[in-house]
Amino acid sequence: MIHPIDYRYGTAEMKYVWSQENRLVKLLQVEAALARAEADMGLIPADSAEIISESISSVKSERVDEIESEIHHDMMAVVTAISEQCRDNAGKWVHFGATSNDILDTATALQIKDAIDLLEDKLKILLGVLVDKAEAHKHTVCCGRTHGQIGVPTTYGLRFAIWASEISRHLDRLHQLTPRATVGQMTGAVGTQAAFGKAGILIQKLTMQYLGIGAVDVSSQIIQRDRHAEFVMWMANTVTTLDKIGIEIRTLQRSEIAEIEESFGKKQVGSSTMPHKRNPIKSEQICGLARIVRAMVEPELLNNTLWDERDLTNSSSERIVFPEACVLTDHILKLGINVIENLRFYPENIRRNLELLRGLNMGEAVMIELAKRGVGRQEAHELVRTAAMKAHDTGQHFKIVLLETPDIARYLTATDIENLVNPDKYIGTAVEQVELLVLKLREAYSL
Repeated sequence: MIHPIDYRYGTAEMKYVWSQENRLVKLLQVEAALARAEADMGLIPADSAEIISESISSVKSERVDEIESEIHHDMMAVVTAISEQCRDNAGKWVHFGATSNDILDTATALQIKDAIDLLEDKLKILLGVLVDKAEAHKHTVCCGRTHGQIGVPTTYGLRFAIWASEISRHLDRLHQLTPRATVGQMTGAVGTQAAFGKAGILIQKLTMQYLGIGAVDVSSQIIQRDRHAEFVMWMANTVTTLDKIGIEIRTLQRSEIAEIEESFGKKQVGSSTMPHKRNPIKSEQICGLARIVRAMVEPELLNNTLWDERDLTNSSSERIVFPEACVLTDHILKLGINVIENLRFYPENIRRNLELLRGLNMGEAVMIELAKRGVGRQEAHELVRTAAMKAHDTGQHFKIVLLETPDIARYLTATDIENLVNPDKYIGTAVEQVELLVLKLREAYSL
């Protein structure tokens, strides 16, 4: 074992999709579907197509590997292995009229279809978890931050709602790209279907109907890789959202902030030398692996820039790109579900941070109220800015400096100021926004 995917990352179900065993299953399914389609069109005998379909279950990967080691051609090894299992000379009709990538690329489409099913399922679970958190914390007022500095208040509910909305868009994108990424072809050498004669278009259509996927309109000897690149870019986009969430969780778990925390097992060890450590290792793993998935985008884009009707430079690259990107994306989604579902909240620290600046984070509320009461917006901004800088430099609570500023005190009473520096009273429509989004997503995705 030389790759951590073998023993450290990934789910068994996604690994199986891209396993050598399942790859052979898909190749055999395509060959059988082709034979049936050709029989329907009268290109090969119907009984031969039946025998070919029956024989594929007897093909063993060990025999395919043995043949490939002798002839050094993966697809012809499969064709030969099928032919060996066919009785009554039916084997001579295996792969009739097809080129290798008719089978290889169509099998890849079947694998991508299975991978998308797994990713969609996890994405929906993640969406549900985020929606639940948004609803549960719609009233949890906390510091909003920009540039790493405390700004006006927001709510944890709104934070989770923003992430949920983003995940819902990834689901929409997945639904849109699936018909483009899961197509097969049966076009023969350089894409002309010459070996199939005038029956080529119908043979391709029937083959894909048997397999339950769409067919290309046109292709060269291979399916054009813009389709696959879109899928890989979708995975990169999706894990980047998880990366963003992971970064925020790590930030909010910092010792100085300590508002939320990943779950931590009773016997979990945080450091080999610092026994007290409680590190956000799952979020860190999400962020680290997201980098690898994003790194798959450029190779797959370059796999679309082949010589003429085709060359082989895409093949070796895609043996790594497809399984690695899918396995890691699936793993990241599973981790994300676990982390978010089991987050711990520390209300006392959330409140402490809201009051950390001694009212300075409520400067906008004061400025807006002054403007409403007749002070020009620009003048109000300067009055509040000056008062804020004084409070910052002297360490006084902001409300005291405001009361001691005559140009402010003539418009605002002590009670006014007390209310204006209360963060719970300055969250705008945050609650309503969350409630509307939660309703929309629950209805749209049956959550």
